Amino acid sequence: MRVLAVNASVAGGGAERVALSLHRAYRERGVDALLAVGSRNAEEPGTFEVPRDAGRSAWARTLLARAWRLEEQSARPGDARGLASRALRVAAEPARWARVARGHEDFDFPWTGGLLELAPPRPDVLHLHNLHGGYFDIRALPALTAETPAVLTLHDTWLLTGHCAQPFECGRWREGCGGCPDLGRYVPIRRDASVENREVKRRALLGSRLGLAAPSAWLLSMAEESGLLGEGREGRVIPNGIDPAVFAPGERAAAREALGLPQDRRVVLVAAKGVRANLYKGFATLLDALERLPDEAAADLLVVALGDEGAQGGGPGAIRAHGSAGGDGRVEVRGVPFAGDPERVADYHRAADVFVHPSLADTFPLAPVEAMACGTPVLASDAGGLPEVVEHDVSGLVVPAGDAPALAEALERVLGDAELRERLSSAGVRRVAERFTLGRQADAYLAWYAQLAEERAAAGRSGVAST
Repeated sequence: MRVLAVNASVAGGGAERVALSLHRAYRERGVDALLAVGSRNAEEPGTFEVPRDAGRSAWARTLLARAWRLEEQSARPGDARGLASRALRVAAEPARWARVARGHEDFDFPWTGGLLELAPPRPDVLHLHNLHGGYFDIRALPALTAETPAVLTLHDTWLLTGHCAQPFECGRWREGCGGCPDLGRYVPIRRDASVENREVKRRALLGSRLGLAAPSAWLLSMAEESGLLGEGREGRVIPNGIDPAVFAPGERAAAREALGLPQDRRVVLVAAKGVRANLYKGFATLLDALERLPDEAAADLLVVALGDEGAQGGGPGAIRAHGSAGGDGRVEVRGVPFAGDPERVADYHRAADVFVHPSLADTFPLAPVEAMACGTPVLASDAGGLPEVVEHDVSGLVVPAGDAPALAEALERVLGDAELRERLSSAGVRRVAERFTLGRQADAYLAWYAQLAEERAAAGRSGVAST
């Protein structure tokens, strides 16, 4: 079987990690797997960058080639080369950028229609991951999936909304969007064309022949509520998985020595790409919770923020932790740059006494799964699909999203109870082994690919269209 997966980039956040892990797992099993990306930002066998300007006019290609060279030479956003690059891009395709200025999402990528021909021979199955990121024309989906069996994995809610990847409390996506309360929310738009954007995506999906996957039942239920399932379109929950050969229990002292972390401190780990700045990850809630800890609970605490893009070589920062008696204790919050090496990430999990995931919005994050696999007790919010990952008071503790007092109470409880930590640790390891391994995830997708390919072949033999 030849499988072609599509994603925004090779390396990056959760969706990139999922797509890349599956790509590697398939190739290790001897599957002829390719990964097409909008940005090949890391070297990886079997990956290739899509030709972003293929299919454009000769005039546009000439100006864009100059624009990309200037962008590469630009030292920072807004410098002379960066501004010149932007001006050239607008001059190359003024109508395209006028649409963007009016709030329309940019789907103008002519190469998408030729996706199946980019790496001959044609794939037997197409697996689509994140389609936002400025590289893919979603309007090409009906034609692509009419020719090749396809699965589309939802990693967020972007396909269901007028632009945002997480709607938080906003329910306008249920009625078709419009009156958007936050145009700057990722993926941002300049003006409120959310109704038109959602309708473009809805038409493309309803006109396509594909299976719809989601890592959590919570996210799949949103797709169903949006009307994207039914009438023969199958949806499946396939949880994300981790490699248990990498993420497994180990010696805490050895992990701390390898990472240069103190042996005589209690360590709380929080991890996400851009953890401090990421609106979704709830870092401010954690800081608020730390302020609420009693002095005795905060006295020897070290909080490690893995994925702190502002960290310089892992340099520490500090915040005041006001105790219940108005004490002047301090909790050190040490920022650590994003770690791309899974072995090093696993060491951070093994080094921690507890892992905290205080997200305000999430679908099915990998970090709590990695922590549980390493035997680290997990304290998580109840955002999105997180309760499907962490069972409250069984494999971790779950608190309401954004509730700093509840987070502080749970943190104090788990740090102060060694028996509880041991119970949560053992249950977490078992839960990952039973439900959330990469092998299980790959098995589920490969079985689905084979089913879709056989159904399409049978339909072709009988001359009957298959959905």
